[in-house]
Amino acid sequence: MMKKSRWQTLFVLPFIATSTFASETASHDAFNFTQSTVGYASLLIFGIAYTLVMMEEYLQLRKSKPVLLAAGLIWILIGFVFKDLGQIDLAKSALEHNLLEYAELLLFLLVAMTYISAMEERRLFDALQSWMVGKGFNFRSLFWLTGILSFFISPIADNLTTALLMCAVVLKVGGSNLRFVNIACINIVVAANAGGAFSPFGDITTLMVWQAGHVSFSEFMPLFVPSVVNYLVPAVIMSLFVPKAQPDSVHEHIELKRGAFRIVGLFILTIATAVAFHAVLHFPPVMGMMMGLAYLQFFGFFLRKTLPRSIAKKKAIAIANNDEAALKRLGSIVPFDVFRRVSHAEWDTLLFFYGVVMCVGGLSLLGYLSVVSEVMYTQWDPVWANVMVGILSAIVDNIPVMFAVLTMNPELSMGNWLLVTLTAGVGGSLLSIGSAAGVALMGAAHGKYTFFGHLKWMPVIALGYAASIFVHLSMNGGLF
Repeated sequence: MMKKSRWQTLFVLPFIATSTFASETASHDAFNFTQSTVGYASLLIFGIAYTLVMMEEYLQLRKSKPVLLAAGLIWILIGFVFKDLGQIDLAKSALEHNLLEYAELLLFLLVAMTYISAMEERRLFDALQSWMVGKGFNFRSLFWLTGILSFFISPIADNLTTALLMCAVVLKVGGSNLRFVNIACINIVVAANAGGAFSPFGDITTLMVWQAGHVSFSEFMPLFVPSVVNYLVPAVIMSLFVPKAQPDSVHEHIELKRGAFRIVGLFILTIATAVAFHAVLHFPPVMGMMMGLAYLQFFGFFLRKTLPRSIAKKKAIAIANNDEAALKRLGSIVPFDVFRRVSHAEWDTLLFFYGVVMCVGGLSLLGYLSVVSEVMYTQWDPVWANVMVGILSAIVDNIPVMFAVLTMNPELSMGNWLLVTLTAGVGGSLLSIGSAAGVALMGAAHGKYTFFGHLKWMPVIALGYAASIFVHLSMNGGLF
């Protein structure tokens, strides 16, 4: 019987997840629909929707579309069933709770994406790319440079943005060398996911754990060394297969737009404000992030108001130096607009989160999370359960899997909460479809970085995955 339950769990777990809804789960146990028609239908709907999500690259169908439709269908089924039972208020309460959790995530990510978009518009990332190209690095040096930068930028800018930035560099300097592009992209994915695992801002999963209150901002730091090991082990092995040849590249001078570095400073101040709201006042960090958006709005107002004076000053200098190129650039300057930066946020990703939260919030209400929690965190050792979370993250996606864990809300030590944060964050590196960074790079380097190209290096990446877990258990054993 137990064997059967475990296999059922492994099948069901990838398709169930929600926000931190554990406090209400116990009250829903009386309404167990796991073996009912509505339960099976809801599982089927979400299973089909998530299959379409995983096939996004091949179908060219945005991942938000199927989960948005599935969310509506699942809650229609729940509405009819709970209305017949006279418990529609209970269903409504669960729905509103999930909406609140999603709203916090949405606003937090919206501000972060707006800042990243603003930095991109001010050409900071273009300047970094130009600097790397202009230094004349060989392929192996570029392999290490893009990997190390990915590791250290992703804790601040998130793993997806970092991976896309570094991929652009790799494509620019080694676009004709398919072997180099593929292995460099794998290195970037592993580095960005590893770097994002020890920071609340590095990945959606770490952000969710932080906002749920299981790990404070400073308590993520014990994951730094395991994250370094997770990156270095496969990187050292893969680097042996990277040629030392010199790429053909053309250096392009990039002139930063006005206020670029000040926006970076405001982003750091915004992060500090979010941390302070959470650590000092015990308010949701999203309050600090929204306050940080005000910083950017006021700075945008300052840039617009002082733009004529700035243009006049630069024009006078250009005329004095007889610099026609500078005069031409002045003619293309447009005022900084915060709301245009907001519109450039990755809305497909934000709406995908909504679909996942609401879909699996419904599945939680139907009782599936109680079944999985009972098996994984009661019958299994929590360490092995958390290792399995990382493997499932590679097959499905780390976001719904982490939602599932947070919804189960098992009684875990700090060491185990850090372990599941680590495994969910870096487990997605095992396959190219296991993380947002991998999926994005398959699109950005279409035909050059592929699923099977990544799969060839999976044993090496798995070695880093196992090594990082071993290092965490050894170094941070006192936290278990």
